[in-house]
Formats: sequence, structure tokens, C-alpha cells
Amino acid sequence: MEWKTRVTELLDCKYPIVQGAMAGLGNWQFAAAVAEAGAHGMITASVSRTPEQLREDIKKCRDATDKSIGVNLSFGICPRIEEMLEVCIEANIPVETAIYKPDSLVPRIKEAGLTWIHKTARVKDALYAEALGADAVIVVGLEGTGFKSPEQLPMMTTTIWGTRQIKIPFIAGGGLGDGRGLLGALGMGADGIMMGTAFLATKECPTSDKQKQAIVRASPDNPQLRHRVLASADPKAYAEVMAMRDKIPMDKWLNMLERVNLKDENWREAAGYNTPPRESEIASQPSALESGLRMVSLAVAVIDHIPTVKELIDNIIREAEEILDKWEFLKTR
Repeated sequence: MEWKTRVTELLDCKYPIVQGAMAGLGNWQFAAAVAEAGAHGMITASVSRTPEQLREDIKKCRDATDKSIGVNLSFGICPRIEEMLEVCIEANIPVETAIYKPDSLVPRIKEAGLTWIHKTARVKDALYAEALGADAVIVVGLEGTGFKSPEQLPMMTTTIWGTRQIKIPFIAGGGLGDGRGLLGALGMGADGIMMGTAFLATKECPTSDKQKQAIVRASPDNPQLRHRVLASADPKAYAEVMAMRDKIPMDKWLNMLERVNLKDENWREAAGYNTPPRESEIASQPSALESGLRMVSLAVAVIDHIPTVKELIDNIIREAEEILDKWEFLKTR
């Protein structure tokens, strides 16, 4: 069947699946593999490190594939972000902004006419990006990983609530990684899904085999993993890091905020602090398993082997189409 949604039309990809940006891992080779499999590949600009290297990486990716690719620009993580944007404008490539308010980049994005997606954790931030002129939004539910918000809601609630309000294409994220998840998100009103952890556990992903095996072995009801993903940040730590917002460089502050939201007791190290942990923190130090799953979402529920990227996408689409074929009630219309 033809998987045609507003996301496939906007990004010119075969399937309504977007690769999540991966700090330290989202290189051009990985993005090309995702694009070749029919999804939207994402080069993470912070992996390229410099505008000059990003320019070269975009060229190499386009030499490797003529399919759908974009570039992630994450505030506080991507160095020289304004210059990175200029490279994207020069290359006329879609961009995804994330982590912080995109206001500083919006004038140039809109002036250049780039396709622009903004990724956030709250519906109200997606509405804000829509008002600024975003072409699509990604809203990550609580089951996801990365930057969190104390106001973040589960993917199901976020998607149903968000798609009732947001008019531009809506991409759901958080704990998704199979055909059931794809159909579920589309059924709730989304135009596509974003996956991170599912791509992390593929052969092409430039992470260690040890981490991939940890993902395969993990269970979503693992108490430590469940707590890290679903529990709100410690109120005292959150208040402390928020009080530092204008007192330290933005990149260090955002790194600290991410660590607080991921329940990392050593979050102060992000700004060079060496405050010794409290006894209660020592008692709750993460296990070896949790350490291997620091940036992993509850998508571990649907990951049981390590496929190639193409096998992953093909399996998702095959599963979704098989489910649709079995839904007899669809044939009564």
C-alpha cells in the first residue's frame, strides 16, 4: 500500500517515520541508511561539530542517497548553531530545531524558505512553534528519552490532545518502534512518528554492541529504567538548576537540565561542579544495566533483536499492513 500522509508529502519520504536526532551518534552514514530504507534520515549537526564538516557531511549523505534527509539543530548542544543553519540554508535542506525556544533562528529559516520542524516535549510549545511558522512539529511523550519536562504527558494523551489543537503536520514520539505503534499514533491523529531507541538498536547505529545488547535484554518494567523515564525530576534538583539559568553559559545549563530530567545524581558535573553526592544519592546510584540504558526509551518493549535499518523499517511496515488486512471492520465501509 502507499503510505501517504502530510509528513511523507512534506519530507518526500516513502514512510511516515522520522529518525530521532542522536547526540554523538547521528552521523551522515546513519542518516543515509535510514533514508534509503524509506524513512526520513536525520544528520545531527552537533556530531559534525563544525559548519565546514557539516557542509561536507551533507554532501556525502546526498552522494550516498537521493532520499529524504534533514539536519537537527539542538540548542545548547549544537556548536556555532547560527553558522550551522547557514550551511543548511546553503544546502537547502530541511531543519529540525529542538530543546529550546527556536526564536533566534526563525527569521533566517523563514527568510530562506527552508522546511522547518520543531521538536518539543509539551503541546503548548508545539503550538508556540506553529505560531512562529513551523511546517511541522514533533511532540515527544513521557515514554521517550532525552530532554524532559515536568509537564510532559504520555504519548497517547499528548497525541490525542495535541492533534485536536495543532493544524500543521504532527509527528508523535516516545516509546514507539513497531507496526502497532505506527498505526496507533496515526489512529490518534498523528501524521507520522519519530523513533530514536528503535534506530539505536540497529546494526548501522555507531554505538557499542554492548549497549545494543543491553537494549535487547531490557524490559520496560525494569524499576530503574521505568523510574528514569517516567518519574518527574527531583524537585530540589530541578529548582536548583532552574535558579542557575542566567548565571552560567547556556550550553552548560542545558546539559545540567537534561541530566536533572534524566535523574542523574551527578548532574552538577555538567558545569564543572564536583559536589560529592549525598548518602541517599549513593544508595540510588544506577546499576550497570541502567548505565547502559541512560538514553533509552520505553521502546525497549518492542525490541528483541538487532536488525539492519532496512529490516527494521520493512518489519514495521509489514506488521502494520498485516494488521490492517486483519481488521475486518475496515472492510465494511
